[in-house]
Amino acid sequence: MNMNHSKGRNAAHRWPDRSIPQKINFTLTGTILSLAVSQALADGAADEKHKVEEVVVTGSRVSGMKAVESSSPVQILDGAELESAGKPDLMNALANTVPSFTAQAFGGDMANQTLQAKLRGLSPNHVLVLVNGKRRHTTASLAVLGGPYQGGAGVDLNFIPVESIDHLEVLTEGAAAQYGTDAIAGVINIKLKKDDSGSAISYTHGGYYAGDGDTDSISGSIGFAPSDDSFLNISGESRQHAHTDRGGIDPRVVNPANVDPASGGSYPNTNMPFAKGYPYLNNIFGDAEYDMKLASFNSGIMFGESTELYAFGTWGEKYAGSYENYRLPSRVSHTDPDTGEVTYLYPYGFDPREEIEETDYQLTAGIQGGVGEWRWDIASTYGKDEIDMFTRDSANASLFAATGATPTDFYDGTYTATQWTTSLDMVKTFDLGMAGPLNFAFGAEYRKETWEAAPGDAGSRYLEGGQSFPGIGLADAGSFDRDNVAGYVDFSLHPTEALRVGIAGRYEDYSDFGDTSVGKATLRYDFGPSFALRSTFSTGFRAPTLAESYYSATNVGPTTAFVQMPPNSPATQLLGLGAGLQPEKSTNYSFGLVMRPMDSMSLTFDVYEVEVRNRIAATSTFYGTIDGELFSQAIVDAIVANGNVLDPEVTASGDTGINLFTNGVTTRTRGADLVFDYRTEYGAMQVDWSATATYNKTEVTAIRATPPELGTSQALFDKVALADLQDTVPEYVLNLGGTFRWDRLSVSVRELIYGESSQFENDGGATNGDIMFYETTIGVTPITNLEVSLEAMAGLTLTLGAVNLFDEMPEKRNDAYRAVQFRDGDNGAVSQYPSFSPFGINGGYYYGKVAYKF
Repeated sequence: MNMNHSKGRNAAHRWPDRSIPQKINFTLTGTILSLAVSQALADGAADEKHKVEEVVVTGSRVSGMKAVESSSPVQILDGAELESAGKPDLMNALANTVPSFTAQAFGGDMANQTLQAKLRGLSPNHVLVLVNGKRRHTTASLAVLGGPYQGGAGVDLNFIPVESIDHLEVLTEGAAAQYGTDAIAGVINIKLKKDDSGSAISYTHGGYYAGDGDTDSISGSIGFAPSDDSFLNISGESRQHAHTDRGGIDPRVVNPANVDPASGGSYPNTNMPFAKGYPYLNNIFGDAEYDMKLASFNSGIMFGESTELYAFGTWGEKYAGSYENYRLPSRVSHTDPDTGEVTYLYPYGFDPREEIEETDYQLTAGIQGGVGEWRWDIASTYGKDEIDMFTRDSANASLFAATGATPTDFYDGTYTATQWTTSLDMVKTFDLGMAGPLNFAFGAEYRKETWEAAPGDAGSRYLEGGQSFPGIGLADAGSFDRDNVAGYVDFSLHPTEALRVGIAGRYEDYSDFGDTSVGKATLRYDFGPSFALRSTFSTGFRAPTLAESYYSATNVGPTTAFVQMPPNSPATQLLGLGAGLQPEKSTNYSFGLVMRPMDSMSLTFDVYEVEVRNRIAATSTFYGTIDGELFSQAIVDAIVANGNVLDPEVTASGDTGINLFTNGVTTRTRGADLVFDYRTEYGAMQVDWSATATYNKTEVTAIRATPPELGTSQALFDKVALADLQDTVPEYVLNLGGTFRWDRLSVSVRELIYGESSQFENDGGATNGDIMFYETTIGVTPITNLEVSLEAMAGLTLTLGAVNLFDEMPEKRNDAYRAVQFRDGDNGAVSQYPSFSPFGINGGYYYGKVAYKF
């Protein structure tokens, strides 16, 4: 079923929602989440904004996020709230408004071009994204190279135009029994616009106070009514973002032994200090640049009184490029066998770039209607994400050393992910003589998933490949698929006026992992119109993504080379880690209260616990060699067995090893979420006050023993791996807001206060050959966001705003560790700030916007 959620925009011409009576138990299309919906429309004297608040699924919602009539904690975010969040992309808009949603600020290699996000501090893979109630496909990319988002292969939210969104619902609890067995942390359901008339267009420009990261966005939408019984809404967006650079000095380029002839400098051009930008030659630590083109549509046509044929979809194309670590001139050289003359391809060194060209689309078609008292919905959805990868301004050092020639641009290969889901949903209410009817729902789903890694060109695969990002080798390539069949039932009871009870169960059968059953129970008791208690219990099951199971690549730096070992490979089995990844299992409890002492005020407070057993996580980094010296023969043997060829210069004097994923820990996440809203009026001024907050703490309660094949010198999960799971999400986030409205002027102020977070790093044995650990802590940090909007004339709105108004930056990384890196000429010293910062590494951002509605 669909839900009419008017935003006050062309409200008189919205596509009618024939399926929703004035008061029903509402089941989201394609799911069995039963929500109590009370549609108490205000009389004609109410203002349009107030109507919007009345018809939101969870009751009055002043600031756009509240759930006061649901048995489950659901937060609602109106499309207008997303558009006013400061950043033009959906992921950052959510991070600025939903406290339990944390967005990745920076990643290495491809992870910097496809950023991930978390809900309730769990993995990006633990949140399910729906569009109009239908499952959204995931990205083909896999986040590697360490950090709290490692292993993430979730939905790329930034391929959905913000302009296309009517409203967005965030379910912050386990929902595997309703939506699918991977919805452990919760669900984000994006509802597209259904306006059948009117249009809007806007232009936004922004940038960072530091003078970089210029961002331009043009977006628009238009609604049509091709006939009296149909609607078509189309949205589009073009967005460009420039590089940022928050890196420090690379110690290699100021080392006298490299650049000063008097100190024995041996590089070919001792004028390297005069290279452009010296000594800030390493540009790796900052945002990737990107250029995105997005489009979406939502449509429906009625046949008779109750049958609707509908279709919706999105399409996106993205170019993204990020700088890799700077390479010194000596990295690529050729010695003439006759004369002994040394030729350097890049006399001043070089700054390679990694680039992607990505195409992403999803299409859904379905039909829904009624037979007697039954409501039914049949739909099929196909989604695909394809990423072509390139390395630019680089070289294959071994090829140049052997022949005196090398390509400087490489095609590195392609990652492709597809998902095809077909579903049937049935809903009926039965009058059993109770205070309310029994709502019964059941359905079935079939899903086909594929993931493929296609090899790069010959130059990208020759020995160690191109500098900074070797192509997908033949041993890394492969195509993988699986099927999933699921069925569910759901009962929602209303035995008395005060009591609501929900019970749901789901059965799923994976072609590669077998079958499982999960369940959920909800309970809500209303002591009166102003106070209620609610509680939920659920179980979950998550099969590893195909990318987690089969991804394989070599990740390199100027002095490092680490193989991301596929868990399902024979080489990994040599390390005693078994025959590949197995599914996770979870248990989720929550208990909350709902208060609404007056029509203009509401408060919800929920506490929860989520336990994930057999959790898939990134292990410690295992070293095969340190500074060119053998550290673990088992690791070296595994790299050879996997067919990887490492950079000979790194193996001679640098660090090599492996990274991998395994079912290695049990985690317990405990937390609390609070949402408070209050509307007041002072003469001609209306003020919407809001306070949202989240507390979240994850603990690792059990750790898999280190297999003896790995030896005793390296733990399966060291301090770095454990901190990524436990400590990198802020202990709490408090979001205090006030929006002040006059006739044509509005001022919105948000104060986000981030609690403490921390992370460990290790020096790879740089200190006396022993691996040392260093902790970086980001203290409590307030971030102020401000936006001022003026309706200059009918339909025309001018907006100025700032995100992080006072240019707050996180504390810098551990001083002692950066001193070690600088002393030893480690290019990692360039990274001044902790990349896990929940509010980013770029500082203050300003923007201006011009919007016109027809």
